[in-house]
Amino acid sequence: MAVVPLAHREAGAGTPLVLLHAFPLSSAMWLEQRELLGSRCRVITPDQRGFGGSELGADEPSLGACADDVIALLDGLGLDRVVLGGLSMGGYVAMELLRRAPERVSALLLADTKASADPPEAREGRMRTAEAVERDGTGPLAETMLPLLLGATTLETRAAVAGRVRGLVAAAPPAAVAWASRAMAARPDSFDVLRATEVPALVVVGDEDALSPVAQAQEMVDALPQGRLAVVPGAGHLSAVEDPPAFAAAVRAFLADLA
Repeated sequence: MAVVPLAHREAGAGTPLVLLHAFPLSSAMWLEQRELLGSRCRVITPDQRGFGGSELGADEPSLGACADDVIALLDGLGLDRVVLGGLSMGGYVAMELLRRAPERVSALLLADTKASADPPEAREGRMRTAEAVERDGTGPLAETMLPLLLGATTLETRAAVAGRVRGLVAAAPPAAVAWASRAMAARPDSFDVLRATEVPALVVVGDEDALSPVAQAQEMVDALPQGRLAVVPGAGHLSAVEDPPAFAAAVRAFLADLA
C-alpha cells in the first residue's frame, strides 16, 4: 500500500489530539472543536484519503490504508504519541491504528462509532451505496443520509446544522465515498483491540444516535479496561457537530483527568 499525504488543519498548542472525521464528511466538521479545544491542547484534524484536501490514491479500499496514512502524518509532524480520537468512520480508523501501532496512542476517544463488524445486510447496504454514488453522485446521498446522521432534536431545531451537514455530504467526491463505503464494509470486529487497550479511553455518544446507539457505546466502554462513557443529550450520530459545547466539555474533562 502507498501512503497518501493527508491535508490537515491545526489549532492550539500542548497535548496533541488527533480527531478523525466521520463518513462522508471532511475535517471541516471539526471546526467548532478546533475552536473550543484549541485553548486546551493541540488539535490536529486530518482529511482522510479522498476527502477534503487529501488525494484518494490507487489502493484497494481498506481502513488499514487509512490508518497507515495517519501514522505517516504523525511521523511527519514528529509526534511519537497522541490522544487519538475518531467519530463514526473516524472511530473505525482509530481502532485500526490501535491494532497496528498501539504504542502511538496515549489515550483514546471514540465517538458515535462501534467496534463490531457489519452484519451481512449492512455490508450489502454499503456496497449499494458505493454503486449508487458512482452512478448518481453524492447529491441524492445527502438527502437519504441526513435523517441518519442527525438526531431528531437537531432536525427539528437546528436548521443551520442540518444545512451545513447536507452541504458537506453533497460536496464529498463520489470516488472517495464509494472507496470508503467498501473499506468500512470490509472492516473486522475490533472488540479484541479494545480489550487489549491499556490507555485511558472516553466513549462519547449522542442519546439520539440511531446508527451507533448508546447501548453499543456501553459495550465498548465495558470492553475497555479504562473506559468511560459520556452521553450528549439531544444529539444524534454527529454529536460533535450537533452540540459542539457539550462534546467539547466531555473531551476537556477527559483531558483534565489525563493531566
